[in-house]
Amino acid sequence: MNSLIRSNNNQLPSLIENFFGRDMNDFFNSNAPAISNVPAVNVVEHHDGFRIEVAAPGLKKEDFKLNLNHNNLTISAYQETQKEEQDKSNEKYTRREFSYSSFQRTFTLPTSVDADNIQANYTDGVLKIEIPKREEAKVKPPRQIEIGG
Repeated sequence: MNSLIRSNNNQLPSLIENFFGRDMNDFFNSNAPAISNVPAVNVVEHHDGFRIEVAAPGLKKEDFKLNLNHNNLTISAYQETQKEEQDKSNEKYTRREFSYSSFQRTFTLPTSVDADNIQANYTDGVLKIEIPKREEAKVKPPRQIEIGG
């Protein structure tokens, strides 16, 4: 297979859909608050391999982890933000706000990739992961075969 397949670790929606039917599942999805903020992902196949682009502005490259376990590539990030403000009046009011954000996406890589040469780069809020194909998996251009005789 020459495509990347996203693994869906969240089985609850399919269980709800199977048990209650599609209408009840739509009700839960439309009224439920967002549990996580999973970034958008583009998967591009080109002649030499695949490229995964993860839109994750506001993060630093140190916030990301890429793990390859067999043919499963997991992209995760964790960020902790703390902000403290002190009021300039005589009330001595201090406000401290903090937030934590994280996400994880797992992709199953096809067997045609060269897993030892995966490279990643984070620039301008986009994490780009280049996954090269093995030489024998690259599409060869058509060629003319001479007929002897």
